[in-house]
Amino acid sequence: MLIAVSLVCAVLAAASNALGNVMQRRAALIVPQSDRFRVGLMWDLLRTPVWVLGIGGVILAALFQGAALATGPLAVVQPVFLLELPFTLLVAGIAFRHPIPRATWLSVGSIVVSLCLGLFAAAPGGGTLQAPVSRWTAVMTCCLGAMAVLCTLAVRRRVGPSRAAYMGLAAAIGYALTAALMKSSTDTLSREGIAAFFTSWQTYAFAATGVCSLFLLENALQSGPLVASQPALTLGDALVSLTLGITLYGETLRGGWWLPLQLLCLALAAAGVTRLSRNHTLSGGEPAGTSDTATPADHEAATTNASGHAAAHVRPTPRETATHS
Repeated sequence: MLIAVSLVCAVLAAASNALGNVMQRRAALIVPQSDRFRVGLMWDLLRTPVWVLGIGGVILAALFQGAALATGPLAVVQPVFLLELPFTLLVAGIAFRHPIPRATWLSVGSIVVSLCLGLFAAAPGGGTLQAPVSRWTAVMTCCLGAMAVLCTLAVRRRVGPSRAAYMGLAAAIGYALTAALMKSSTDTLSREGIAAFFTSWQTYAFAATGVCSLFLLENALQSGPLVASQPALTLGDALVSLTLGITLYGETLRGGWWLPLQLLCLALAAAGVTRLSRNHTLSGGEPAGTSDTATPADHEAATTNASGHAAAHVRPTPRETATHS
């Protein structure tokens, strides 16, 4: 019964994130564009009302995600966020009256089927409610180290697919780590009360990693085409979360003859996510300057043109949560 509650909350979290992300992506096109890794981007976004509304959707998603993590394994909850991309597509299509072609519906179907079949084949379960400090130390070191390496690789690239992919993967690791920390904090809240929640180091750690992940995401949105960043973000979050569920909380997956089916579902989900990332409703036609060899002037001109047509072609993308994944 608790697993069912966890799944429903995870789906609602994905839908809330999608709603918020449509507005976040609109805001990312409105604020001044830059080819640099820009700290000031967050200040520009904070002064954009549509972005603030988008963050409201993200906060609602965080509440649903916390409820999901409190009632189910990390390896069950986080893969459900694969649905965020289809939800974003549907929200953008309805809100901005973009027709959704049959091929797109097939991609949505492949993601939904692969997720349901993959969860059935993997049958995640077991695990503990809390992890020892020794495991946290190893996990935090590995995750933060990987994020630092990916950010270093990203800032050495020009605006384009490679930079967007590196930044998207760094954000994915951050969101997976945030979810792992949030699971510990929500368990503390449910078992020991509000005082213990606010004195737990995991509470402040998940808030900090969530904000850092959001910062990386917003830079990824301006770094290159959605088809480069979105698969890295969506699939990276799910896979890293599965890994953290197993290594940190001792959760289990079915092995043996179920493994080939799990890999097939992963491949099917990856194909669906990649196809949806190329969808016109999501990408709005990527700027001409989003190649690895594009100059800053090319990118500025292209994104300025995209911003000028934002009402017709909004380019939303998932995640954008100070939580998630």
